[in-house]
Amino acid sequence: MQTDPEALESLDAPEWLSEDARSEWDRVMPILSERRILSAADLGSLENYCIAIGTVRETERHLQKYGHVLDVDGAFKRNPAVGIQADAIKTARLLAGELGLTPVSRSRPAIRDDRPDEDDPLNPAQFSMDLFGDARMQ
Repeated sequence: MQTDPEALESLDAPEWLSEDARSEWDRVMPILSERRILSAADLGSLENYCIAIGTVRETERHLQKYGHVLDVDGAFKRNPAVGIQADAIKTARLLAGELGLTPVSRSRPAIRDDRPDEDDPLNPAQFSMDLFGDARMQ
């Protein structure tokens, strides 16, 4: 993962986040700050990730208390919290990948710099110079 020279340092969680979401913010912010990959453009994704994790935890407490199946007038119905939690899990997983918080996302190659590396043998401009003795492709 490539570091950003203008990466944000550790920030406090927004006050409006739920307690569960703030707890997740406090857990991941030091990780992201240390990696120096979080920019101002990423704050919305981080907030949404924390909200999703907070929702997963909140719905888990609800499901532990009331169960996954409810008895509604003698008919068994799926607790709506099951779907809410499933959606939040999907959202959290997607955003965790975007933020580099999963093993798979951390193993991906870094985004390459737009500037050509003159010592890169796969750089077309370098290949052209080596082959033709000039910089036709630059």
